Amino acid sequence: MKINGISGGVTAAAGFRAACCAAGIKYRDRVDMAMLCSDAPCAVAGVFTSNVVKAAPVVWDKNIVQNVKAARAVVVNAGIANAATGPAGMAMCAQTAEAASKALNIPAEQVLLGSTGVIGPGLPMDRIAAGVNMMAGTLSDTPEAGTAASRAIMTTDTVNKECAVTFELPAADGSAVTVTLGGMSKGSGMIHPNMCTMLCYITTDCCIDQALMQRAVEDVVRDTFNMISVDGDTSTNDTLLVLANGLAGNAAITAMDEGYALFREALFTVCRALAIKMAGDGEGATHLMEMRVVNADTKDNARKLARSVIGSSLVKAMVFGRDANCGRVLCALGYAGVDFDPAVIELYLVGEKENLCFYRDGCVQAFDEEKALAMLSEKAVRFLCDMRMGDQEATAWGCDLTYDYVKINGDYRS
Repeated sequence: MKINGISGGVTAAAGFRAACCAAGIKYRDRVDMAMLCSDAPCAVAGVFTSNVVKAAPVVWDKNIVQNVKAARAVVVNAGIANAATGPAGMAMCAQTAEAASKALNIPAEQVLLGSTGVIGPGLPMDRIAAGVNMMAGTLSDTPEAGTAASRAIMTTDTVNKECAVTFELPAADGSAVTVTLGGMSKGSGMIHPNMCTMLCYITTDCCIDQALMQRAVEDVVRDTFNMISVDGDTSTNDTLLVLANGLAGNAAITAMDEGYALFREALFTVCRALAIKMAGDGEGATHLMEMRVVNADTKDNARKLARSVIGSSLVKAMVFGRDANCGRVLCALGYAGVDFDPAVIELYLVGEKENLCFYRDGCVQAFDEEKALAMLSEKAVRFLCDMRMGDQEATAWGCDLTYDYVKINGDYRS
């Protein structure tokens, strides 16, 4: 199975167009609305926040994914989350979808919505409607349009996040066709496993059964977006949506066969890349953190152990200070809720050129402090734990905890 990385994002797949505008929702100096539209109806799949408090757009989109199961467009705003807005929030969703319906000549029940930003305020519907109309007239399938849309959904992100891949599937006549899958995401703070604070939109021209696509999305999320953490907070607005319009011309994927496996691998590739970009762009971050757990007894335990380390405030502070106090990694493994023998495991710092063992046979090992400092000074700081219990593994990603994180979130509303 060969997945080829290409440049681009949500407009890479055939039949998808994007646009953005400065609607003045909250920000006054940047674009803050984005629109995606497909030339053909799309099968849609999605997963959403595990937070009991769900923003109005999450409730709206869940209904489309679970009941309508089809979509033509997505409208996203940055700056205001439309969360904790009660019945008025759902009315705002309906008004936004209706505005898009009229502007694009598509059914309102096939308009997906996304919001990100401050919890509590209502959306300025006059600006939202004006933004929808502006974007409907400037939709484009160029790579530049996709990139601009990925920038429009940012809040405290410092960089936009997009990724695209191609792969081949058979057409109905047996010939090979190229299928494309691309995506964009935003996320920098309020990021924690079980869907992090994120909006992610993935488009593909693959023809695939909606139920199978939903299964693939739920499967892939476990080892991508649910394996990152910035600050331990799970948002009210987390949304991952995948739209498939079938315009590549492949024979429809209707069973869990080789075609499904290839689609899942492509989806995993894009989701993993976007997840790592989000973890590395955590608010105030100076380092990406990676924790890989190998040879665990179960996959679930491997995930728990890896997440525990990257979620530890002490480990994150250690990485920021470049202080090789690696006992903090051991401690975080110990309270992960997994039973293991500390005398058996081995822990390593993983550098670009060599690995450094700092724990073995139940004891912290003597190690070269200068080498450790050099490894902790790399942009990506990686740890490896060999559990020596089985053959399962998992990797989690996060970032260091810096002074700037507190500064950013101390005045987030202003």
